[in-house]
Amino acid sequence: MSDTNVDYQSRLKFALEVAREASEFILPYYCNPDLAVERKGDSTPVTIADKGAEKLIRERLAQSFPDDAILGEEFPDKPGTTGFRWILDPIDGTKSFIHGVPLFGTLIGVEKDGVCVIGVVRFPALDEVVYAAKGSGAWWQFGTKPPRRAHVSSVTSMSEATFCTTNSTRWLAIKKREALEALLQSVHLARGWGDCFGHMLVATGRAELMVDPAMNPWDAAALLPIVQEAGGEFIDWNGNPTIYSGNGLSVVPGLKDEIIRRLKQNDAE
Repeated sequence: MSDTNVDYQSRLKFALEVAREASEFILPYYCNPDLAVERKGDSTPVTIADKGAEKLIRERLAQSFPDDAILGEEFPDKPGTTGFRWILDPIDGTKSFIHGVPLFGTLIGVEKDGVCVIGVVRFPALDEVVYAAKGSGAWWQFGTKPPRRAHVSSVTSMSEATFCTTNSTRWLAIKKREALEALLQSVHLARGWGDCFGHMLVATGRAELMVDPAMNPWDAAALLPIVQEAGGEFIDWNGNPTIYSGNGLSVVPGLKDEIIRRLKQNDAE
């Protein structure tokens, strides 16, 4: 095994362990009537569970990989010297979390020299995890059952596809109402199974298309390597495999060109 693979596998092992620890921290706050919800400067919600879980992960990183950089949703950036950067979203889908909907996840992504190479997405309330390291495939595990390979579906027609999105009002804000309506009419099934859960539905072959009009790097870093290793595409709305465009989508290869064409169509003002 090359030094690079050793570096990836050691960090993947750590990410899986600390994601489980973060989940154990989060769960007592889930469906807790005493949970206090604050509002950040952008009006998005945050809770003690979000902040505490990210703090836990950062403390564990300081012990195991002290020279790696960290970018997280809840706390300031930490520089590093190794070329590795951890990108953290302790609770992706905080709105689901605070409303007692179990489709929220803990996201841990790792970049090496600016390339996303490791992703772990754990769903605390479902006891489900999907993960990948570059070159090692994507894996899907429920509870203590043995992990199994994750792979996207083989669907190549929009009329057979399941389409997910997080929030339809975001489409309206960027003047993509007509694109959204056209997608809803063209697919077999459309559902609001959003945030990271929708992307992992694509990675595990349960949906073919998940489109997010608004994404931050910490929303996307864990998703990209998982979807890619599962045989799919994680790209921005211009077709580029990046987490830095402010939007993103997961799609099966057979539908990539069509969805990009549809998203590039400009709605009337």
